[in-house]
Amino acid sequence: MERPGCLQGHLPTSAYLCRFMQPNLHPQAMLINRTQREELNGHKGLCIWFTGLSGSGKSTIANRVAQLLHDKKVHTYVLDGDNTRMGLNKDLGFTESDRKENIRRVGEVCRLMADAGLVVLTSFISPFRADREAVRALLTNDSFAEVFVSCSLEQCEQRDPKGLYKKARAGALPHFTGIDSPYEEPEQPELVVDSEQLDIETCALEVVNYIIPRLKL
Repeated sequence: MERPGCLQGHLPTSAYLCRFMQPNLHPQAMLINRTQREELNGHKGLCIWFTGLSGSGKSTIANRVAQLLHDKKVHTYVLDGDNTRMGLNKDLGFTESDRKENIRRVGEVCRLMADAGLVVLTSFISPFRADREAVRALLTNDSFAEVFVSCSLEQCEQRDPKGLYKKARAGALPHFTGIDSPYEEPEQPELVVDSEQLDIETCALEVVNYIIPRLKL
């Protein structure tokens, strides 16, 4: 029998899922909780959210921070914007609505990783302030820290490590942040690292020095 809201031979529509499925979903109680997982890991779970323009150094800094924390026996994972768009978010483009959905999905993944007792380091332009604040609200301030990787558009465009600014200026890459799509700088980030003036190692050490005290049980 055809289900309400569905076309025969097709998957359920979003309206069907929202109306008919959600009332039938119930949280599953788990025998092992977050506190127990954190005790096993030896540190708290935390999401460090790196935001900044393309070319500011977010991914490079996040990777170095992960390496430094790994050397200290901290359980980490790096979520990178390009990598997630090759899998989890490969169905999304770069319109404003797709960018919002991109960050929403990643925020949910971060919530799960923090609940698992991991330190998850995310590297996403995440241009819209409201989207970043929505992730903060999802994790709460105890499990979230926003790190603004500060670098001027001029410097990022000069670096242009992936050639994206050149493509955007030529009109071959629409909706590119900083060119024809806005970037909203954080108003009150937990940490600002100036990647225009400081080298990668110094930036990474600043982040690590901020993280370590927050990991104590």
